[in-house]
Amino acid sequence: MDEPGRGLGGNGPRPRLEDVAALVGLSSATVSLVLRSAPGPSAQTRERVLGAALRLGYRPDRTASLLARRRSRLLGVMVDIRNTFHTELVEHLYAAAEEFGYDLSLSTLTRARGEPEAIETLLDSRAEALILLGAEASAARLASLDRHLPVVVVGRGIANAELDVVRTSDEEGLDRAVEHLVRLGHRDIAFIDGGGGVVAVDRRRGYRTAMGRHRLADRIRILPGSHTEEAGARSAERLLDEGELPSAVVASNDRCAVGLFSALTRAGIDVPGAVSVIGYDDSVLSRLAVFGLTTVSQNPEEQAHRAVAAAVERLDGDRSTRREIVLVPRLIVRGSTAAPGGQGPGARRA
Repeated sequence: MDEPGRGLGGNGPRPRLEDVAALVGLSSATVSLVLRSAPGPSAQTRERVLGAALRLGYRPDRTASLLARRRSRLLGVMVDIRNTFHTELVEHLYAAAEEFGYDLSLSTLTRARGEPEAIETLLDSRAEALILLGAEASAARLASLDRHLPVVVVGRGIANAELDVVRTSDEEGLDRAVEHLVRLGHRDIAFIDGGGGVVAVDRRRGYRTAMGRHRLADRIRILPGSHTEEAGARSAERLLDEGELPSAVVASNDRCAVGLFSALTRAGIDVPGAVSVIGYDDSVLSRLAVFGLTTVSQNPEEQAHRAVAAAVERLDGDRSTRREIVLVPRLIVRGSTAAPGGQGPGARRA
């Protein structure tokens, strides 16, 4: 019979390794070897120890075990909790980390908490490597961090990178968005900028390049903005005030596109009948039926897996070189785009 308070259903103190050793009459060292599946103990001894551990409801103290081995097996992840795409990435990062036998320690960016504080928290948590989502720190600062522990930057290109980078090609993503609109017959295609961040610069450049490739350089129209719904709404107000609605708008991300979409609809402008709208990220927002947003997918599951794999290779392998992994984005066509005038698949009427 189980000792009171120590069985699987008991409410007593958590069983210790010493309790298992006492129950089977063996040393703590021998019991530890069995529970770690280390060589040495006989099959009969292993059976006795594992049976006793099951009876007591013993679970290894993972934290203490890792500390004893001077390993935390924690990957520190910096995430912006306001970014819906980051939230999706974190979900995939957890799955990938578990696959490799690691866990995550999260540190968030907020309106009042910047990158230096978020990164410092991860360093204090004994993270063995850092996975930084959309980091804005300088390349020199990131390279300096990488000299102390492996750093993987996700979602941002870094010229002549001296650390691991995993991203999709923003230039190719914008090219696919613009090409989709051109094939539908659009020529007057505006772009809502994402602000001053590194990712925003890459997407702005991608829009300019794509418009030039389709011989629409004289139609380039960039509206000031940021990665928020409010920025999209302000862009809609600007377009309505100017009285010159483009036939299509590409936004720097889905949140901005949703803000634009909502503001245009409230003003009685049909999307996509009067204005087609494309976002970027294929976030949860874009998939809501009320929006059905055409958008660019950054393959978050593959990004997450590649990022964790890069960190683990540096930690557990012998890879000393840094590399940049650039994935190909995909255009996801939904109902927010149609031919000018609403003719074509996906057209909706207000």
